[in-house]
Amino acid sequence: MALINTAIKPFKANAFKDGEFVEVSSEDIKGKWAVFVFYPADFTFVCPTELGDIADKYEELQSRGVEVFSVSTDTHFTHAAWHQSSDTIAKIKFAMIGDPTGEITRNFDCMREDMGLADRGTFIVDPDGIVQAMEITAEGIGREADDVVRKVKAAQYVASHPGEVCPAKWKEGEATLAPSLDLVGKI
Repeated sequence: MALINTAIKPFKANAFKDGEFVEVSSEDIKGKWAVFVFYPADFTFVCPTELGDIADKYEELQSRGVEVFSVSTDTHFTHAAWHQSSDTIAKIKFAMIGDPTGEITRNFDCMREDMGLADRGTFIVDPDGIVQAMEITAEGIGREADDVVRKVKAAQYVASHPGEVCPAKWKEGEATLAPSLDLVGKI
C-alpha cells in the first residue's frame, strides 16, 4: 500500500458511460484531477449506496475539474445492465470501468485475489497522474462522497498553495497551516 505520491500505471479498458460503451485509458486523465472508486461487484448491497452517493456529487466534482471513474471486476456489459435495472445506479453519469482481468484493480493494489473482487478503494489522482490520497475499507464499511469531495478540495488547495497544509477536518475557506519550526509543539 505504498501508492501515495506514485504515478498510476497505464491502463486501457472498456466502460459504460452515460448510456454508451466507451474506451477509457490513463491518457484520458492527463492534465486533470481524477477520483477512482473501486468496489466489489455490481448488483450487491453497499456498492450501489456508495455509487449513488458519488453520483450525487458528480456535478460538483466536475465543476472542480475532476473526473470520476468507478471500477469493479465486472464487465462493461454488466455495468450497463445494472444501470438499466437500478434507479440508484441510473443516476450515474461517470465512466463505470469494467476490469474483468483485474489488471487495473491490481495496479491500484486493491484486489482480493482469493475472490477476484476489488476492495472498497478510493484514490484521488492529481493532473500529473500521481496518487495524492487513498482509502481502503473492509467490505461492510461504505464510504461517504462528502468526505471524498473534502479530500479533493484539500488536495487541490495544497497543490496550488505550496508551503501550506490542511489540518484535520479542514473545509474549503478555513485556515491552513504553514509548517515551520515555530509550530513544533504548539499545536
